[in-house]
Amino acid sequence: MKRASALALVAATALALSACSGGGGNVGGGNSGAGNTALNIGNFADVTSWDPSLADIGFDGPYLSAVYDPLVAVDGDGKPVPALAKDWKVSADFKTVTMDLRTDAKFSDGEPFNADAAVKSLEYLKKGARSQEAYLKVAGFKKVDADTIEINLKERDDTLLYFMGLGRSYMMAPKAIDAGTLAKTPVGSGPYTLDSSSVAGSEYHFTKVKDHWDAAAFKGDPLAIFPIQDQTARDNAMLSGQINVNYADKAAMDQATQQGWNVAKKVSGWVGLRFTDQAGEKFKPLGEVKVRQALNYAFDGAQILKAIGNGLGAATNQVFPAGMPGNLPGLNDKYAFNLAKAKSLLAEAGYPGGFSVTMPMTQVFQVWQPSVDQTFGQLGIKVKWDNMQYMDYQAKAPTYPMFVSFLAMDSNPVATVTRQISTPQWFNPNPQMDKFPDVQAQVSKVLAATPDAQPAEIEKLNTLVTEKAWFSVWYQADNVYVSASNITVTPVTGMMFPTLRQISFKG
Repeated sequence: MKRASALALVAATALALSACSGGGGNVGGGNSGAGNTALNIGNFADVTSWDPSLADIGFDGPYLSAVYDPLVAVDGDGKPVPALAKDWKVSADFKTVTMDLRTDAKFSDGEPFNADAAVKSLEYLKKGARSQEAYLKVAGFKKVDADTIEINLKERDDTLLYFMGLGRSYMMAPKAIDAGTLAKTPVGSGPYTLDSSSVAGSEYHFTKVKDHWDAAAFKGDPLAIFPIQDQTARDNAMLSGQINVNYADKAAMDQATQQGWNVAKKVSGWVGLRFTDQAGEKFKPLGEVKVRQALNYAFDGAQILKAIGNGLGAATNQVFPAGMPGNLPGLNDKYAFNLAKAKSLLAEAGYPGGFSVTMPMTQVFQVWQPSVDQTFGQLGIKVKWDNMQYMDYQAKAPTYPMFVSFLAMDSNPVATVTRQISTPQWFNPNPQMDKFPDVQAQVSKVLAATPDAQPAEIEKLNTLVTEKAWFSVWYQADNVYVSASNITVTPVTGMMFPTLRQISFKG
Protein backbone atom coordinates (compact mmCIF):
# COMPACT_ATOMS: atom_id res chain seq x y z
CA MET A 1 0.00 0.00 0.00
CA LYS A 2 1.12 3.54 -0.66
CA ARG A 3 0.91 4.84 2.87
CA ALA A 4 1.06 8.44 1.75
CA SER A 5 -2.39 8.52 0.19
CA ALA A 6 -3.93 6.57 3.05
CA LEU A 7 -2.31 8.96 5.51
CA ALA A 8 -3.71 12.05 3.82
CA LEU A 9 -7.16 10.66 3.24
CA VAL A 10 -7.78 9.30 6.70
CA ALA A 11 -6.47 12.43 8.36
CA ALA A 12 -8.57 14.68 6.17
CA THR A 13 -11.62 12.53 6.77
CA ALA A 14 -11.25 12.37 10.53
CA LEU A 15 -10.83 16.12 10.72
CA ALA A 16 -13.49 17.02 8.14
CA LEU A 17 -10.96 19.19 6.32
CA SER A 18 -12.15 18.35 2.82
CA ALA A 19 -15.02 20.24 1.25
CA CYS A 20 -15.58 18.43 -2.04
CA SER A 21 -18.49 16.08 -2.56
CA GLY A 22 -19.10 13.34 -5.05
CA GLY A 23 -22.44 13.58 -6.75
CA GLY A 24 -24.96 10.90 -7.42
CA GLY A 25 -28.71 10.84 -7.34
CA ASN A 26 -30.76 9.24 -4.61
CA VAL A 27 -31.11 5.61 -5.54
CA GLY A 28 -33.51 4.87 -2.71
CA GLY A 29 -33.73 1.96 -0.34
CA GLY A 30 -30.41 2.83 1.26
CA ASN A 31 -31.26 2.25 4.90
CA SER A 32 -34.37 0.13 4.68
CA GLY A 33 -34.83 -2.90 6.87
CA ALA A 34 -33.78 -6.53 6.74
CA GLY A 35 -34.63 -8.34 3.54
CA ASN A 36 -33.43 -5.52 1.30
CA THR A 37 -30.18 -6.51 -0.37
CA ALA A 38 -29.39 -3.19 -2.04
CA LEU A 39 -25.82 -2.22 -1.15
CA ASN A 40 -25.01 1.47 -1.58
CA ILE A 41 -21.61 2.40 -0.20
CA GLY A 42 -20.54 5.91 0.71
CA ASN A 43 -16.76 5.94 0.32
CA PHE A 44 -14.44 8.82 1.17
CA ALA A 45 -12.39 8.60 -2.02
CA ASP A 46 -12.75 7.87 -5.70
CA VAL A 47 -11.06 4.77 -7.11
CA THR A 48 -7.42 5.56 -7.84
CA SER A 49 -7.26 3.12 -10.75
CA TRP A 50 -9.14 0.09 -12.02
CA ASP A 51 -5.75 -1.46 -12.79
CA PRO A 52 -4.75 -3.50 -9.69
CA SER A 53 -1.06 -2.83 -10.35
CA LEU A 54 -1.65 0.92 -10.01
CA ALA A 55 -4.46 1.03 -7.47
CA ASP A 56 -4.02 2.02 -3.85
CA ILE A 57 -5.13 -0.51 -1.24
CA GLY A 58 -6.46 2.22 1.05
CA PHE A 59 -9.95 3.19 -0.10
CA ASP A 60 -9.99 1.10 -3.30
CA GLY A 61 -11.09 -2.10 -1.57
CA PRO A 62 -14.82 -2.02 -2.38
CA TYR A 63 -14.25 -0.90 -5.97
CA LEU A 64 -11.67 -3.51 -6.94
CA SER A 65 -13.23 -6.38 -4.96
CA ALA A 66 -16.43 -5.89 -6.94
CA VAL A 67 -14.86 -6.66 -10.31
CA TYR A 68 -11.81 -8.76 -9.41
CA ASP A 69 -11.23 -11.92 -7.41
CA PRO A 70 -8.00 -12.18 -5.42
CA LEU A 71 -5.88 -15.28 -5.10
CA VAL A 72 -5.78 -14.62 -1.36
CA ALA A 73 -8.16 -12.63 0.85
CA VAL A 74 -7.94 -11.72 4.54
CA ASP A 75 -10.31 -12.12 7.46
CA GLY A 76 -11.15 -9.45 10.02
CA ASP A 77 -7.88 -10.09 11.85
CA GLY A 78 -5.85 -9.60 8.69
CA LYS A 79 -5.05 -13.31 8.41
CA PRO A 80 -4.82 -14.75 4.88
CA VAL A 81 -7.77 -16.89 3.78
CA PRO A 82 -8.48 -18.76 0.53
CA ALA A 83 -10.11 -17.14 -2.49
CA LEU A 84 -9.11 -18.17 -6.04
CA ALA A 85 -6.31 -20.08 -4.35
CA LYS A 86 -8.23 -22.82 -2.55
CA ASP A 87 -5.27 -23.58 -0.31
CA TRP A 88 -1.50 -23.34 -0.22
CA LYS A 89 1.56 -24.90 1.33
CA VAL A 90 4.75 -23.20 2.43
CA SER A 91 7.95 -25.19 2.16
CA ALA A 92 10.09 -26.05 5.18
CA ASP A 93 12.64 -23.39 4.20
CA PHE A 94 9.84 -20.79 3.76
CA LYS A 95 11.00 -20.04 0.22
CA THR A 96 8.34 -21.78 -1.89
CA VAL A 97 4.58 -21.25 -1.74
CA THR A 98 2.55 -23.79 -3.71
CA MET A 99 -1.04 -22.82 -4.47
CA ASP A 100 -3.96 -25.02 -5.52
CA LEU A 101 -6.27 -22.96 -7.73
CA ARG A 102 -9.99 -23.05 -8.32
CA THR A 103 -11.14 -24.42 -11.67
CA ASP A 104 -14.65 -22.92 -11.74
CA ALA A 105 -13.84 -19.23 -12.23
CA LYS A 106 -13.82 -17.27 -15.45
CA PHE A 107 -13.14 -13.69 -16.45
CA SER A 108 -15.89 -11.37 -17.65
CA ASP A 109 -14.51 -11.51 -21.20
CA GLY A 110 -15.04 -15.28 -21.22
CA GLU A 111 -11.42 -16.30 -20.68
CA PRO A 112 -10.92 -19.12 -18.15
CA PHE A 113 -9.03 -18.59 -14.93
CA ASN A 114 -6.20 -21.12 -14.67
CA ALA A 115 -2.53 -21.38 -13.77
CA ASP A 116 -1.43 -19.57 -16.93
CA ALA A 117 -3.72 -16.65 -16.13
CA ALA A 118 -2.57 -16.58 -12.51
CA VAL A 119 1.12 -16.49 -13.43
CA LYS A 120 0.51 -13.74 -15.99
CA SER A 121 -1.36 -11.61 -13.44
CA LEU A 122 1.28 -12.17 -10.76
CA GLU A 123 4.10 -11.23 -13.11
CA TYR A 124 2.15 -8.09 -14.04
CA LEU A 125 1.61 -7.22 -10.38
CA LYS A 126 5.29 -7.78 -9.58
CA LYS A 127 6.16 -5.07 -12.10
CA GLY A 128 3.42 -2.71 -10.97
CA ALA A 129 4.29 0.72 -9.62
CA ARG A 130 2.26 0.09 -6.47
CA SER A 131 1.54 -3.63 -6.39
CA GLN A 132 5.22 -4.58 -6.55
CA GLU A 133 5.57 -3.94 -2.80
CA ALA A 134 4.08 -7.38 -2.13
CA TYR A 135 6.60 -9.18 -4.32
CA LEU A 136 9.97 -7.59 -3.55
CA LYS A 137 11.39 -10.90 -2.32
CA VAL A 138 9.89 -13.02 -5.10
CA ALA A 139 12.31 -14.65 -7.53
CA GLY A 140 9.59 -15.82 -9.90
CA PHE A 141 6.28 -17.59 -10.51
CA LYS A 142 5.87 -21.02 -12.02
CA LYS A 143 2.98 -23.01 -13.48
CA VAL A 144 3.08 -26.56 -12.09
CA ASP A 145 -0.04 -27.80 -13.86
CA ALA A 146 -3.38 -26.38 -15.03
CA ASP A 147 -4.54 -25.59 -11.50
CA THR A 148 -1.30 -25.31 -9.50
CA ILE A 149 1.32 -22.57 -9.27
CA GLU A 150 4.50 -21.95 -7.30
CA ILE A 151 5.75 -18.67 -5.90
CA ASN A 152 9.50 -18.90 -5.46
CA LEU A 153 11.16 -16.51 -3.04
CA LYS A 154 14.71 -15.21 -2.90
CA GLU A 155 14.42 -15.21 0.87
CA ARG A 156 11.79 -15.84 3.51
CA ASP A 157 8.94 -13.32 3.50
CA ASP A 158 6.35 -13.48 6.30
CA THR A 159 4.36 -10.60 4.80
CA LEU A 160 3.78 -12.00 1.29
CA LEU A 161 0.40 -13.65 1.88
CA TYR A 162 -0.75 -10.74 4.05
CA PHE A 163 -0.02 -8.17 1.34
CA MET A 164 -1.59 -10.41 -1.28
CA GLY A 165 -4.71 -10.63 0.88
CA LEU A 166 -4.93 -6.87 1.44
CA GLY A 167 -5.38 -6.29 -2.27
CA ARG A 168 -2.21 -7.24 -4.10
CA SER A 169 -3.37 -10.50 -5.70
CA TYR A 170 -6.34 -9.48 -7.85
CA MET A 171 -6.45 -11.60 -10.99
CA MET A 172 -6.92 -9.93 -14.38
CA ALA A 173 -7.95 -11.31 -17.75
CA PRO A 174 -4.80 -12.06 -19.80
CA LYS A 175 -6.09 -10.33 -22.94
CA ALA A 176 -6.90 -7.19 -20.97
CA ILE A 177 -3.38 -7.14 -19.53
CA ASP A 178 -1.94 -7.37 -23.03
CA ALA A 179 -4.27 -4.65 -24.30
CA GLY A 180 -3.15 -2.24 -21.57
CA THR A 181 -6.72 -1.06 -20.97
CA LEU A 182 -7.29 -2.10 -17.36
CA ALA A 183 -6.88 1.39 -15.89
CA LYS A 184 -10.18 2.45 -17.44
CA THR A 185 -11.91 -0.86 -18.22
CA PRO A 186 -11.58 -3.55 -15.54
CA VAL A 187 -11.80 -7.16 -16.70
CA GLY A 188 -11.73 -9.62 -13.83
CA SER A 189 -13.53 -12.70 -12.56
CA GLY A 190 -15.21 -10.86 -9.68
CA PRO A 191 -18.78 -11.11 -8.38
CA TYR A 192 -19.84 -7.99 -10.33
CA THR A 193 -19.09 -6.15 -13.54
CA LEU A 194 -18.90 -2.38 -13.86
CA ASP A 195 -22.12 -1.07 -15.41
CA SER A 196 -22.07 1.43 -18.28
CA SER A 197 -24.43 3.70 -16.33
CA SER A 198 -21.57 4.59 -13.99
CA VAL A 199 -20.33 8.19 -13.91
CA ALA A 200 -16.61 8.41 -13.18
CA GLY A 201 -15.87 10.36 -10.03
CA SER A 202 -19.51 10.48 -9.01
CA GLU A 203 -21.24 7.11 -8.86
CA TYR A 204 -20.37 3.58 -9.84
CA HIS A 205 -23.00 0.93 -10.50
CA PHE A 206 -22.35 -2.79 -10.79
CA THR A 207 -24.18 -5.77 -12.27
CA LYS A 208 -24.13 -8.99 -10.28
CA VAL A 209 -22.57 -12.05 -11.95
CA LYS A 210 -25.19 -14.72 -11.37
CA ASP A 211 -22.93 -17.72 -11.93
CA HIS A 212 -19.99 -16.42 -9.93
CA TRP A 213 -18.25 -19.22 -8.05
CA ASP A 214 -18.79 -17.47 -4.69
CA ALA A 215 -22.04 -15.65 -5.43
CA ALA A 216 -23.54 -16.55 -2.05
CA ALA A 217 -20.90 -14.44 -0.29
CA PHE A 218 -21.93 -11.29 -2.18
CA LYS A 219 -25.59 -10.62 -1.50
CA GLY A 220 -25.57 -6.94 -2.38
CA ASP A 221 -27.84 -6.53 -5.41
CA PRO A 222 -27.97 -3.91 -6.79
CA LEU A 223 -24.55 -2.57 -5.83
CA ALA A 224 -23.46 1.06 -6.08
CA ILE A 225 -20.47 2.95 -4.68
CA PHE A 226 -20.54 6.72 -4.25
CA PRO A 227 -17.26 8.61 -3.67
CA ILE A 228 -18.38 11.47 -1.41
CA GLN A 229 -15.39 13.25 0.06
CA ASP A 230 -17.25 15.66 2.33
CA GLN A 231 -18.17 13.98 5.63
CA THR A 232 -21.35 16.02 6.21
CA ALA A 233 -22.59 15.23 2.73
CA ARG A 234 -21.91 11.56 3.32
CA ASP A 235 -23.74 11.62 6.67
CA ASN A 236 -26.71 13.30 5.00
CA ALA A 237 -26.66 10.70 2.23
CA MET A 238 -26.93 8.02 4.91
CA LEU A 239 -29.88 9.77 6.54
CA SER A 240 -31.68 10.23 3.24
CA GLY A 241 -31.23 6.60 2.20
CA GLN A 242 -28.89 7.26 -0.73
CA ILE A 243 -26.28 5.07 0.94
CA ASN A 244 -26.52 2.34 3.57
CA VAL A 245 -22.82 1.95 4.40
CA ASN A 246 -20.90 5.05 5.47
CA TYR A 247 -17.23 5.76 6.18
CA ALA A 248 -18.15 7.59 9.33
CA ASP A 249 -17.30 10.14 12.02
CA LYS A 250 -18.62 10.94 15.50
CA ALA A 251 -21.71 12.65 14.04
CA ALA A 252 -22.55 9.54 12.04
CA MET A 253 -22.13 7.41 15.16
CA ASP A 254 -24.62 9.64 16.97
CA GLN A 255 -27.01 9.25 14.05
CA ALA A 256 -26.57 5.49 14.24
CA THR A 257 -27.74 5.46 17.85
CA GLN A 258 -30.88 7.33 16.87
CA GLN A 259 -31.55 5.33 13.70
CA GLY A 260 -30.73 1.84 14.95
CA TRP A 261 -27.81 1.41 12.55
CA ASN A 262 -24.78 -0.77 13.14
CA VAL A 263 -21.42 0.74 14.09
CA ALA A 264 -18.08 -0.99 13.51
CA LYS A 265 -14.66 0.42 14.32
CA LYS A 266 -11.03 -0.62 14.58
CA VAL A 267 -7.72 1.17 15.00
CA SER A 268 -6.25 2.23 11.68
CA GLY A 269 -3.24 4.50 12.20
CA TRP A 270 -1.07 6.19 14.78
CA VAL A 271 -0.82 9.91 15.43
CA GLY A 272 2.27 11.63 16.79
CA LEU A 273 5.80 12.66 15.91
CA ARG A 274 7.76 10.57 13.46
CA PHE A 275 11.48 10.83 14.20
CA THR A 276 13.76 10.42 11.18
CA ASP A 277 17.12 10.90 12.89
CA GLN A 278 17.23 8.82 16.06
CA ALA A 279 21.00 8.65 15.72
CA GLY A 280 21.35 12.43 15.79
CA GLU A 281 23.45 12.48 12.63
CA LYS A 282 21.85 15.69 11.32
CA PHE A 283 20.02 16.93 14.41
CA LYS A 284 22.06 16.27 17.53
CA PRO A 285 19.29 16.51 20.19
CA LEU A 286 17.37 13.54 18.77
CA GLY A 287 20.47 11.40 19.11
CA GLU A 288 19.97 11.57 22.89
CA VAL A 289 17.51 8.90 24.04
CA LYS A 290 16.51 11.11 26.98
CA VAL A 291 15.42 13.82 24.55
CA ARG A 292 13.25 11.36 22.65
CA GLN A 293 11.86 10.04 25.92
CA ALA A 294 11.13 13.60 27.04
CA LEU A 295 9.12 14.16 23.87
CA ASN A 296 7.07 11.09 24.78
CA TYR A 297 6.37 12.16 28.37
CA ALA A 298 5.52 15.72 27.32
CA PHE A 299 2.48 14.99 25.14
CA ASP A 300 -0.82 14.11 26.83
CA GLY A 301 -1.95 11.58 24.23
CA ALA A 302 -5.16 10.69 26.05
CA GLN A 303 -6.22 14.32 26.13
CA ILE A 304 -5.29 14.89 22.48
CA LEU A 305 -7.33 11.81 21.54
CA LYS A 306 -10.31 13.14 23.47
CA ALA A 307 -10.10 16.70 22.20
CA ILE A 308 -9.12 16.14 18.58
CA GLY A 309 -9.90 12.47 17.91
CA ASN A 310 -13.31 12.53 19.64
CA GLY A 311 -12.12 9.66 21.82
CA LEU A 312 -12.26 7.29 18.84
CA GLY A 313 -9.10 5.24 19.31
CA ALA A 314 -6.62 4.07 21.91
CA ALA A 315 -4.19 6.13 23.99
CA THR A 316 -0.90 4.30 23.60
CA ASN A 317 2.82 4.84 22.96
CA GLN A 318 3.09 1.88 20.57
CA VAL A 319 2.97 1.43 16.79
CA PHE A 320 1.71 -2.15 17.04
CA PRO A 321 -2.10 -1.91 16.81
CA ALA A 322 -4.04 -2.09 20.07
CA GLY A 323 -5.48 -5.53 20.73
CA MET A 324 -3.37 -7.21 18.05
CA PRO A 325 -0.22 -9.37 18.04
CA GLY A 326 2.90 -7.50 19.10
CA ASN A 327 1.01 -4.93 21.15
CA LEU A 328 1.74 -5.03 24.88
CA PRO A 329 -0.88 -3.31 27.08
CA GLY A 330 1.72 -3.01 29.84
CA LEU A 331 3.67 -0.55 27.70
CA ASN A 332 0.77 1.90 27.40
CA ASP A 333 1.76 3.64 30.62
CA LYS A 334 5.46 3.70 29.77
CA TYR A 335 5.23 7.39 28.93
CA ALA A 336 2.19 8.47 30.90
CA PHE A 337 1.89 12.26 30.66
CA ASN A 338 4.46 13.84 32.98
CA LEU A 339 5.66 17.30 32.01
CA ALA A 340 7.99 17.55 34.99
CA LYS A 341 9.65 14.30 33.99
CA ALA A 342 10.04 15.57 30.44
CA LYS A 343 11.75 18.75 31.61
CA SER A 344 14.05 16.76 33.91
CA LEU A 345 15.09 14.43 31.09
CA LEU A 346 15.84 17.36 28.78
CA ALA A 347 18.05 18.87 31.47
CA GLU A 348 19.86 15.56 32.01
CA ALA A 349 20.46 15.35 28.25
CA GLY A 350 22.06 18.79 28.27
CA TYR A 351 19.09 20.84 27.05
CA PRO A 352 17.65 22.49 30.18
CA GLY A 353 16.45 25.45 28.13
CA GLY A 354 15.22 23.37 25.22
CA PHE A 355 16.51 23.76 21.65
CA SER A 356 15.41 25.10 18.27
CA VAL A 357 13.99 22.92 15.52
CA THR A 358 12.41 23.42 12.11
CA MET A 359 9.46 21.20 11.18
CA PRO A 360 7.17 20.91 8.14
CA MET A 361 3.45 21.65 8.29
CA THR A 362 0.52 21.29 5.93
CA GLN A 363 -3.21 21.84 6.20
CA VAL A 364 -3.97 18.17 6.84
CA PHE A 365 -2.07 18.27 10.14
CA GLN A 366 -2.77 21.80 11.31
CA VAL A 367 -5.34 20.57 13.83
CA TRP A 368 -2.45 19.05 15.83
CA GLN A 369 -0.12 22.04 15.43
CA PRO A 370 -1.40 23.88 18.55
CA SER A 371 -0.65 20.80 20.66
CA VAL A 372 2.93 20.83 19.44
CA ASP A 373 3.28 24.58 19.91
CA GLN A 374 1.94 24.42 23.46
CA THR A 375 3.98 21.39 24.51
CA PHE A 376 7.21 22.57 22.94
CA GLY A 377 6.68 26.00 24.47
CA GLN A 378 6.44 24.45 27.94
CA LEU A 379 9.74 22.67 27.31
CA GLY A 380 11.52 25.74 25.96
CA ILE A 381 11.72 24.20 22.48
CA LYS A 382 11.47 26.82 19.75
CA VAL A 383 9.87 25.47 16.56
CA LYS A 384 9.87 27.12 13.16
CA TRP A 385 7.18 25.79 10.82
CA ASP A 386 7.79 25.42 7.10
CA ASN A 387 4.30 25.53 5.57
CA MET A 388 3.72 23.61 2.35
CA GLN A 389 1.14 21.78 0.25
CA TYR A 390 0.44 18.18 1.20
CA MET A 391 2.10 16.61 -1.84
CA ASP A 392 5.23 18.61 -1.03
CA TYR A 393 4.88 17.52 2.60
CA GLN A 394 4.88 13.90 1.55
CA ALA A 395 8.12 14.36 -0.34
CA LYS A 396 9.88 16.76 2.03
CA ALA A 397 8.77 15.78 5.55
CA PRO A 398 11.32 12.93 5.85
CA THR A 399 14.13 15.43 5.24
CA TYR A 400 13.32 17.08 8.58
CA PRO A 401 14.45 15.51 11.89
CA MET A 402 10.83 14.98 12.92
CA PHE A 403 7.34 15.75 11.67
CA VAL A 404 3.69 15.42 12.71
CA SER A 405 2.30 12.24 11.21
CA PHE A 406 -0.74 10.04 10.83
CA LEU A 407 0.67 6.73 9.65
CA ALA A 408 -1.45 3.72 8.75
CA MET A 409 -0.84 0.51 10.68
CA ASP A 410 -0.94 -3.19 9.77
CA SER A 411 -2.69 -6.23 11.20
CA ASN A 412 0.36 -8.32 10.44
CA PRO A 413 3.03 -7.71 13.12
CA VAL A 414 5.93 -8.56 10.80
CA ALA A 415 4.63 -5.93 8.38
CA THR A 416 4.70 -3.49 11.30
CA VAL A 417 8.34 -4.43 11.98
CA THR A 418 9.43 -3.92 8.41
CA ARG A 419 7.35 -0.86 7.58
CA GLN A 420 7.59 1.06 10.83
CA ILE A 421 11.09 0.11 11.97
CA SER A 422 13.55 -1.67 9.74
CA THR A 423 13.11 -0.98 6.03
CA PRO A 424 13.08 2.28 4.06
CA GLN A 425 9.66 3.87 3.51
CA TRP A 426 8.65 7.28 2.19
CA PHE A 427 8.28 8.46 5.79
CA ASN A 428 11.51 6.80 6.94
CA PRO A 429 13.99 6.73 4.08
CA ASN A 430 16.97 5.98 6.35
CA PRO A 431 16.05 3.60 9.23
CA GLN A 432 19.61 3.94 10.70
CA MET A 433 19.68 0.28 11.72
CA ASP A 434 23.46 0.27 11.56
CA LYS A 435 23.54 2.86 14.35
CA PHE A 436 21.49 0.68 16.70
CA PRO A 437 22.97 -2.84 16.66
CA ASP A 438 20.67 -4.02 19.47
CA VAL A 439 17.59 -3.05 17.45
CA GLN A 440 19.05 -4.58 14.28
CA ALA A 441 19.86 -7.80 16.14
CA GLN A 442 16.32 -8.06 17.48
CA VAL A 443 14.82 -7.39 14.04
CA SER A 444 16.96 -10.24 12.72
CA LYS A 445 15.69 -12.51 15.49
CA VAL A 446 12.10 -11.66 14.54
CA LEU A 447 12.64 -12.45 10.87
CA ALA A 448 14.53 -15.69 11.58
CA ALA A 449 12.27 -17.05 14.33
CA THR A 450 10.02 -20.03 13.82
CA PRO A 451 6.31 -19.17 13.58
CA ASP A 452 5.74 -20.36 17.16
CA ALA A 453 8.62 -18.31 18.57
CA GLN A 454 8.11 -15.20 16.45
CA PRO A 455 5.40 -13.48 18.56
CA ALA A 456 7.66 -13.42 21.62
CA GLU A 457 10.52 -11.97 19.59
CA ILE A 458 8.22 -9.28 18.17
CA GLU A 459 7.14 -8.33 21.69
CA LYS A 460 10.79 -8.01 22.71
CA LEU A 461 11.39 -5.71 19.74
CA ASN A 462 8.35 -3.63 20.60
CA THR A 463 9.59 -3.25 24.18
CA LEU A 464 13.07 -2.29 22.94
CA VAL A 465 11.99 0.42 20.50
CA THR A 466 9.44 1.78 22.97
CA GLU A 467 12.13 2.08 25.64
CA LYS A 468 14.36 3.81 23.10
CA ALA A 469 11.46 6.17 22.26
CA TRP A 470 11.76 5.35 18.56
CA PHE A 471 8.64 7.43 17.96
CA SER A 472 6.47 9.83 19.94
CA VAL A 473 3.08 8.15 19.56
CA TRP A 474 0.17 10.12 21.04
CA TYR A 475 -2.65 7.73 20.20
CA GLN A 476 -4.00 5.24 17.68
CA ALA A 477 -7.08 6.43 15.76
CA ASP A 478 -10.09 4.33 14.81
CA ASN A 479 -11.65 3.91 11.41
CA VAL A 480 -15.43 3.90 11.89
CA TYR A 481 -18.15 2.50 9.62
CA VAL A 482 -21.90 2.90 10.01
CA SER A 483 -24.30 0.55 8.22
CA ALA A 484 -28.00 -0.18 8.00
CA SER A 485 -29.40 -2.62 10.55
CA ASN A 486 -29.32 -5.52 8.11
CA ILE A 487 -25.69 -4.96 7.06
CA THR A 488 -22.53 -5.80 8.99
CA VAL A 489 -19.11 -4.32 8.22
CA THR A 490 -15.97 -6.05 9.49
CA PRO A 491 -13.09 -3.55 9.66
CA VAL A 492 -9.54 -4.65 8.86
CA THR A 493 -6.49 -2.78 10.16
CA GLY A 494 -4.43 -2.27 7.02
CA MET A 495 -7.43 -1.35 4.84
CA MET A 496 -8.90 2.12 5.05
CA PHE A 497 -12.16 0.78 3.61
CA PRO A 498 -12.84 -2.98 3.73
CA THR A 499 -13.50 -5.02 0.62
CA LEU A 500 -16.94 -6.40 -0.24
CA ARG A 501 -15.91 -9.65 1.47
CA GLN A 502 -16.02 -7.74 4.76
CA ILE A 503 -19.59 -6.50 4.16
CA SER A 504 -22.38 -8.99 4.84
CA PHE A 505 -26.16 -9.11 5.11
CA LYS A 506 -28.27 -10.74 7.79
CA GLY A 507 -30.07 -13.87 6.74
